[in-house]
Amino acid sequence: MAEAILNSGGHPGFAAFSAGSIPTGKVNHKAIETLKHHGIEPIEPSSKSWDEFTDTRFDLVVTVCDQAAGETCPLFPGSPRKLHWSIPDPAHAMGSEEEINAAFDEAFVLLQTRIEKELLL
Repeated sequence: MAEAILNSGGHPGFAAFSAGSIPTGKVNHKAIETLKHHGIEPIEPSSKSWDEFTDTRFDLVVTVCDQAAGETCPLFPGSPRKLHWSIPDPAHAMGSEEEINAAFDEAFVLLQTRIEKELLL
């Protein structure tokens, strides 16, 4: 969701890419629904491995899930600034449809807030 928030058009100077250590091969449909609910149309969302980017130069690398804090991230060329935002992964949410939707909405708001406060100064 962070990739789509940053790439949604209102944040010049950013080109965001999303990837993970163990991609599932598909983007969670609830993430796409949540983005659309908040007025963001994701452009060609895909589930990618961070291995696809090991030769890519980044200015900033942000990990966003609680689980990512304990993982060893790949080394990227140059010296990118690194941030970790501990945001619960809504894909692990359990409960009713309403509770799961609320978990995705909470993750969206947390991501949007961190992006606006820490990246878009």
